[in-house]
Amino acid sequence: MPLNEETKHSQEMSNFDEGKHEGKVTKVLTFTVASAVIGSSLQFGYNTGVINAPQQVITDWINESYYDRTNKLLSEDTVDFLWSTTVAIFAIGGMIGSFTAGPMANRLGRKRGLLLNNVLALIGALFMGFSKQANSCEMLIIGRFVIGINCGINTGIVPMFLSEIAPFDLRGGVGVFNQLGVTFGILISQIFGLKDLLGTEDLWALLLGLTAVPAIFQILVLPFCPESPRYLLINKDQPKEAEKALKRLRNLNDVSYDINEMQAEYDNEQKEDKVSVKQLFQMKSLRLPLIISIVMQLSQQLSGINGVLYYSTSIFEDAGIDPDKSAYATLSTGTVMVIMTIVTIPLMDKTGRRTLHLWGLGLMALWASILTVSLATKDLWGSSSYLSIVAVIAFVVAFALGPGSIPWLIVAELFSQGPRGAAISVAFFINWSANFLVGLTFPFLQKSLDAYVFVIFIILLVIFWLFTYKFLPETKNKSFEEISAIFRKEAGKKDEYVSMATTEKPENQI
Repeated sequence: MPLNEETKHSQEMSNFDEGKHEGKVTKVLTFTVASAVIGSSLQFGYNTGVINAPQQVITDWINESYYDRTNKLLSEDTVDFLWSTTVAIFAIGGMIGSFTAGPMANRLGRKRGLLLNNVLALIGALFMGFSKQANSCEMLIIGRFVIGINCGINTGIVPMFLSEIAPFDLRGGVGVFNQLGVTFGILISQIFGLKDLLGTEDLWALLLGLTAVPAIFQILVLPFCPESPRYLLINKDQPKEAEKALKRLRNLNDVSYDINEMQAEYDNEQKEDKVSVKQLFQMKSLRLPLIISIVMQLSQQLSGINGVLYYSTSIFEDAGIDPDKSAYATLSTGTVMVIMTIVTIPLMDKTGRRTLHLWGLGLMALWASILTVSLATKDLWGSSSYLSIVAVIAFVVAFALGPGSIPWLIVAELFSQGPRGAAISVAFFINWSANFLVGLTFPFLQKSLDAYVFVIFIILLVIFWLFTYKFLPETKNKSFEEISAIFRKEAGKKDEYVSMATTEKPENQI
């Protein structure tokens, strides 16, 4: 009687375990990670934070530019709406970009997709950089939209690229570099956005136009990096090119374990029907990882972090901090986020994704509660403004501990190569949609709820903590195939999306 599928799978995993070797950080791996992170992840972070500090000078310019063209002044509500649109249109572009990232990565490749995406970054930089000179608020909004598309594509491709070039036992740590690039980009934007530097009435357009710098950097360096070996083998069926790329990345002559692991995934994919976004929602074996992926994205964006990143300066001012000092208080949030993201790099593959995410969500809920109390008592207690600063910084620390990086890397880990592109498109579309929702509504919620605006996020954080505790499996030190097997077991079948042509006949059938 032939071996059943589960026995075969167990034997395959046992054979893989025998060939496993401890991954090491090589020069080529470091160079490739840096090229992707500085050119793409930093781009995303820079454009997330750059709009924060110069808020007042840009809103003043919006009114002045309109007056210069029409001899009329805009109402305060109209200016607020245009400002919110300028902030939120970035996320709309991100939604579009993220939804196209998966198909783009599969059609063009991870490396070529990132390279071509820089064209959008340069176009966006030109529109934003010359908007003041053209006296056009429309150019500013269009530029934010285009750079949003660029960043949406980056957020879809970079985590996939990093997870596919990293050794399995370093995958979590390498994946964190995506978030490190984001946080470093936010910090750079906060520094350059200071009124003593580029956050001035005359230079704010240059501040926004500097987004061309990481794009130019990546155009110059990424061509010297190898393509994802997994993409070359599984998507392009080029085993020799995949082996060549692996040898460069691992600095080893024997990469048989990696090749065997990818080959097993490739063999399984040949049995699968092509997975579309529609089928992704229909397949029982993919339903749970898809739900987990979506909730993980929501746990990041609906945690309240974007309220802090987009509007931290105004939060500090509302807490009683002098307006001239609030930008420097905001700078502290970017600094601690970079430091904490660095701290989590070794923790990701030691402590595990699930544990760090639970700690992050729990601490965020705690410090959001303390921030709410401090904002509510600012007129009663003189030192509450300092507690607000501590609470915001601690809130950011908790975010960087897990929710900042884990949702980006977890999606690529939860799915095999076949449905991975579609899953990333769906999950990151949800991420950017939630980003847009918070960016557009937070200033209005802040005006309506005042000190109690973070109560909404506290409730959501508790819900996300409970969901993570119940449903998220630990993925550290597991191959993509081993992780997929967890959900196939949960679904009660080996591969529900395997072609029905392979259906076995009952044993008693002649």
